[in-house]
Amino acid sequence: MTFRVKTTNGNDRIGNATGRLGEDIAAKFIANKGFNIIARNYRRKWGEIDIVAEFDNELHFIEVKAVSRENKNDVTHETNSIRNNDAYRAEDNIHPTKLKRLSRTIQSYLASEGMSSSENWHFDAITVIMNGVSRKAFVTMINDLIL
Repeated sequence: MTFRVKTTNGNDRIGNATGRLGEDIAAKFIANKGFNIIARNYRRKWGEIDIVAEFDNELHFIEVKAVSRENKNDVTHETNSIRNNDAYRAEDNIHPTKLKRLSRTIQSYLASEGMSSSENWHFDAITVIMNGVSRKAFVTMINDLIL
């Protein structure tokens, strides 16, 4: 699915603006797919859940990874492994430490809502690759990741 990219104003660092714009695009993407967004940017001191949504009476915790680039060779990596830029995937930035923090934050959310951790819920990721030249974003949803 392709969305037009709108620029944001303000004095934010580019990374923060990219992340926020990516989350806005991801929220619109899942809303168009029938998800009901319950919360955005649920924060605890140990982590943050970008989007909490409901679909078919099941809870979805969604991590959004957004990158902005003019072409596929203009990418910087949070990870430090050597890779060919053609093989770069935004979801590679969901590293083990991030997964551990997400798991703890999800458990906190469930407890704060009086829900059991054994209830049916999903952890998903959405990648948003924004092209500044064409002003388009390419969105991919990866369902049921393992924490």
